Amino acid sequence: MNALVMAEENYDSPIEQVRLTVPATDDPSLPCLTFRTWTLGLVSCVLLAFVNQFLGYRENQISLSSVCVQILALPVGRAMAAVLPTTPIKIPLTNWSFSMNPGPFNLKEHVLITIFANAGAGGVYAVGIVTIMKAFYHRGINIIAALLLSETTQLLGFGWAGLFRKYLVDSPYMWWPGNLVQVSLFRALHEEEKRPKGGVSRFQFFLIVITCSFAYYVVPNVLFPSITAISVICLIWKKSVTAHQIGSGLHGLGVGSFGLDWSTIAGFLGSPLASPAFATFNILAGYIFLVYVIVPIAYWSNAYGSKNFPVYTSSLYDVYGKKYDLDRVLDQKTFTLNVTEYEKYSNIRLSIMFAISYGLGFATLTATLSHVFLFNGSCVSSFLCYYAYIFALVLYSYVLLDLPQANYEAVPQWWFHIILVVVMALAIFTCEGFGKQLQLPYWGIFLAIAMAFVFTLPIGVILATANQEPGLNIITEMVIGYIMPGKPLANVVFKTYGYISMTQAAHTFLADFKLGQYMKIPPKAMFFVQVKSITPGGNRSRLCSLLRDGMVASRTITSICDTSKLPEAARGRALATPSSSAPPSSGESLARCACSGPESIYSSLTTSSSPGRWRRSSSGFCLWLLSRFFPHKKWIKLINFPVLLGATAMMPARPRGELYLLVRRRHHLHYYVYNKYKSWWGRYTYVLSAGLDAGTAFMAVLAFFTLNNY
Repeated sequence: MNALVMAEENYDSPIEQVRLTVPATDDPSLPCLTFRTWTLGLVSCVLLAFVNQFLGYRENQISLSSVCVQILALPVGRAMAAVLPTTPIKIPLTNWSFSMNPGPFNLKEHVLITIFANAGAGGVYAVGIVTIMKAFYHRGINIIAALLLSETTQLLGFGWAGLFRKYLVDSPYMWWPGNLVQVSLFRALHEEEKRPKGGVSRFQFFLIVITCSFAYYVVPNVLFPSITAISVICLIWKKSVTAHQIGSGLHGLGVGSFGLDWSTIAGFLGSPLASPAFATFNILAGYIFLVYVIVPIAYWSNAYGSKNFPVYTSSLYDVYGKKYDLDRVLDQKTFTLNVTEYEKYSNIRLSIMFAISYGLGFATLTATLSHVFLFNGSCVSSFLCYYAYIFALVLYSYVLLDLPQANYEAVPQWWFHIILVVVMALAIFTCEGFGKQLQLPYWGIFLAIAMAFVFTLPIGVILATANQEPGLNIITEMVIGYIMPGKPLANVVFKTYGYISMTQAAHTFLADFKLGQYMKIPPKAMFFVQVKSITPGGNRSRLCSLLRDGMVASRTITSICDTSKLPEAARGRALATPSSSAPPSSGESLARCACSGPESIYSSLTTSSSPGRWRRSSSGFCLWLLSRFFPHKKWIKLINFPVLLGATAMMPARPRGELYLLVRRRHHLHYYVYNKYKSWWGRYTYVLSAGLDAGTAFMAVLAFFTLNNY
């Protein structure tokens, strides 16, 4: 039997949650890149991506996370280990051979399969461009250009992850809280644990939770969907418009509204059990300040003419209070803004919640940069040195700066550099070729890449410490909106290369690097799996694009993202997801130009005037000074403006009923269970989160395919 080897770093982490969750042992002899890994990984990546793309059209979105594959892969992997032949297979004309069954299905195979699936769990933004063109602009797009766009975006994100892994993965303070859910589940599924007296093992606890979650989700998903957002005020004053504006959890401010549905609680802001308590309370503080103070004052004082529009919606309106007709202001031949017709028709108006969210987006940008610079100064200093190193690298020669992981050979840094250079060239070809259909010139690619390079580090720091990603997408949309006004496709393509590539880097690849580090996966095995997972990423993009494009083009689905054409009983449910119907996905260029121009009534919110910018910067600086003057007051450092403002900026197109239970659950588990029953918390909390997510997701898929329930 192979002996377990203690890892050199043994995870004497400064983060207590990591010490309670991550194992400190490793067995370097376990095979990783096996036939089972490649087969199950590729299949799970494609299938999970397809299901998530299809279910992503729901208004109350359901997303199957890689936790679902993590659960299903175990019995399938063990079945393959039981039935596959063990005889080595020799590759013709070489001295190489491999075995389809190198032994029992092991933990490291399981981890790599899950990382494969994780690449398919998230959506590919470029695929949404096909939907935008069909559903909102009623035009086609070259499918090869769309495929290259999705592939180059994915690979560009992988390149950023490789450049910044030294600062966002190797640092013990960058602990990526969301990964601890999967680490706990891996331990529950693989470690032989004796049931404690009077209690249950991790695996038994997981089975109980997933069974209960699976059974309960029938109630909100099928039997009583109304409990996803129970509005107490609306139930009391049923005929009052004002009461519905204040109390509705779906179309109003959500005051007194709450949900009894896990998919609503965790659907947009993530599981509250996986995020640190300070992040949850920062979100709550920002939510209360926005929804209970700023928006009511602005709306009922009729700021920006807000009473002419709903208090809460992501739709675009004209000055007459009607839905904005984008076809009327677009030149169908050149696919650009018809300025003459635009001036004749109307400028674009927004709900007060959506307008304020634009301003909050810029506040988040300023807060993120200042917070990371002030509170993570050593990381920023290293980054600036590395920034100079990158330029020296281009001018002179390749120098490796790898930090080798214990017992394993590190991935050479130049591998990532080659990927970046090749992808940049391919991205330029994608935009300059195909009759320049994507509207973005080559210099736009360089500008987008520069923005991604600058913001990947600060976004990664917030995500790696608070499990919340600041919404910095507005800056990319606004920049290209100023430079290339009236070109909607150039806007979303620029955003794809700028913001979406760094989101892919931080949210997917860097998080997976950290998961691999926690589970002692060889770095080169991680590299090959992640690169290969991007290849089926292209396949799933092609599959989903062809399916969605074909359904829309063939009129199989005539009401895609248009709830007005749905039957009354189906409105707000099927194929009307906020992520597909919101302006940031449809009329971005038009909305940005209309809202940020000097003549726009929203310019004071979106252009971030100098006084406002100085106030936001000084607030972060004052917080930093307080932490220096009162170092014993630990609560000061827990105030996080990027999280407070960033999560609040995402409120449009997000249900509000989730906030109450989100905070209540996290408050109870952290301040009571964590402090009083720390051993129980370390054993079961993240397993509880995994069970709730997986049970809800499995029932959602079952209901969808058996009851045609969207």
